[in-house]
Amino acid sequence: MRIVQDSREQAPYAFNAPKYAGVTVEVGTLQTGDYSLHGLTDRIALERKSLSDLCGTLTAGRERFKRECERGRGLEYFGLVIESSMDDVRRHNYRSAMTPQSLLQTLAAWSVRYGLHVHWCGSREGGEYMVHSLLEKFLKEQQTRLAALVRAHGDGTEGGEAA
Repeated sequence: MRIVQDSREQAPYAFNAPKYAGVTVEVGTLQTGDYSLHGLTDRIALERKSLSDLCGTLTAGRERFKRECERGRGLEYFGLVIESSMDDVRRHNYRSAMTPQSLLQTLAAWSVRYGLHVHWCGSREGGEYMVHSLLEKFLKEQQTRLAALVRAHGDGTEGGEAA
C-alpha cells in the first residue's frame, strides 16, 4: 500500500512496525488532509490531530479548518483521526479555554455538516493504527468495486461478448 503523507505534516507517522509490512510512505502535497493513498488523493483524506492541536484548530485555526472540511466534503471519505479519547475531552485534560461541551458539539455539528468522520483513537499509536486501517479498507473497497465493474463488462467489448 502506498500512503501519501502531506509534506506539511508536523508529526508524521512512520508505519514501520511489523504490522505495517508492505507500506510505502511517499511525501507529497495534499490539497486536503495529512494522509491519503497514491492515485486516490481526490477520493480519500485523513486529518491527524493531537488533542492540543485539535483545540487550536477549533479555536484560532477554526476558519482554516472549516475550509478544509469544505474541501473534504467533496471526497468519498474524509476522516479526522484524534490521538486522544473522548474521556480526555470530557475531563478537560487539555490546555484551552474551549469547554468540553463546545469542543464535542463542534465536532458533532461538523460531522453532520461536512460528512466528517471523527475517530477517537486514544493515543498516537492508536492514531497510526487507525490511519493505516482506514486507508487499507478504503483501498480494498476500491479494488472490489473495480473488480465488479470488470466482471460486469466482461472482456471490455461492448455487451461483454467477444467479437
